[in-house]
Amino acid sequence: MKKSLEEHAARFDEKAGAYDDSKSEEYHACANLVIEHAAPESDDVVLDLGTGTGAIALALAPDAARVVGRDISEGMLEQARRKADEAGLENVEFGHGTFREPDYEGPVDIITTNFAFHHLSDDEKREAIDVIAALEPRKFVLGDVMFFGDPDPDDPFYTPAVDDPATVGTLADAFTDAGFSLTAVERVHDQVGVLVAERNPTGGDVATNE
Repeated sequence: MKKSLEEHAARFDEKAGAYDDSKSEEYHACANLVIEHAAPESDDVVLDLGTGTGAIALALAPDAARVVGRDISEGMLEQARRKADEAGLENVEFGHGTFREPDYEGPVDIITTNFAFHHLSDDEKREAIDVIAALEPRKFVLGDVMFFGDPDPDDPFYTPAVDDPATVGTLADAFTDAGFSLTAVERVHDQVGVLVAERNPTGGDVATNE
């Protein structure tokens, strides 16, 4: 991790108020794919890690039994709670938690995250995926900055001072080692994509959309 949790939290506290209006088309495309692939059933519990202002959590809540959002920034969580109240959603709960310490012990069927995982180092990503696997979800949907080719530090999706994206291959290996199988790979941009990992996949070959 390029910065401490406290430094990341403070940075996102400052951004919270304007965060929703500051995101790129690729970010929104990625978020839409995460929502599409998560596709919860009416009895599913969803855990959204790095929930931010709740974009993924709030979109999934109408179709799920319960959605739990976790983030390190209280400013972002306040925005998420406000939006949930305004939408009249009563099956969503937001609180502090990290990828490696999500502070959640209940049942979970689907885990999602969008544009947050890249703040962890490769070793920290592996630790987080192991923690996520221990929660025994059937599906983990990861939308994030990730390298499909050679990294370009001048690209707007990659800021070396605060970001630490992994290659798609590194992420795939970590999922496999944790007992998951990749069932979909969506390429939004050379450095942005969505991976779907399942513990009990029903399909055959991995579906790749570029």
